[in-house]
Order: sequence, then structure tokens, then C-alpha cells
Amino acid sequence: METTTAVTQLSAIAQEARLEIFRLLVQAGAEGLPAGSIGEQLKIPASTLSFHLKELTHAGLTSSRQVSRFIYYTANYEAMNTLLAYLTENCCAGQAVCCPNLNCHPETEDNP
Repeated sequence: METTTAVTQLSAIAQEARLEIFRLLVQAGAEGLPAGSIGEQLKIPASTLSFHLKELTHAGLTSSRQVSRFIYYTANYEAMNTLLAYLTENCCAGQAVCCPNLNCHPETEDNP
């Protein structure tokens, strides 16, 4: 991972609302959540939510897909894992015993 990518991603989640949105999407799993549900759960107005989701998507931490008239947002687990790996690359001088397994692979029907 390039340092500029790490800085972009860390900057995107270095804001309270965006961090809450990203954490909610991580918890939601591979199916993600519709934008309206995110706004309702976090009590964020639609226009503000749109701005935050755009920033997270620009950083590569989320992706979106349209289902009927709803836009679903999903955490980009690969990007999250890559960022965590970058941050912990030299953790504990390379001794695996002090660093937990940081890879997150949400369960889907295809990936039990």
C-alpha cells in the first residue's frame, strides 16, 4: 500500500460521523445497508450523509450499488484489511504472537 492511499483512507475516517458510518457498514456485513437506513440509525440528515458517503467512497473504503430505487452501501473489506495490514506491518518486530489476526472476511452465501 502506498502511503498516500493510507493517508487518504485514514483522513476519510478521521471524522466522527464518517467513522460511525464506516463502523456501521462493517457490522452490516457483505449485504450492506441502504442509505436511508444508515441515516436513520445514525440520525444524520440525508444531505450530510450523502457528503460523508461520497468521502468514504472516494477513499475506497465503501462501495455502492443500486437495488430498485435504493442505494446500498457496503464496507470495502479488502481495503480495510489492506489498511490494517499496512498499519501493523512491523507490529511487535514481526512476532505474530502479539498481533491478533486482523483479516476480516464477512460471511456471505458464497463465503461461509
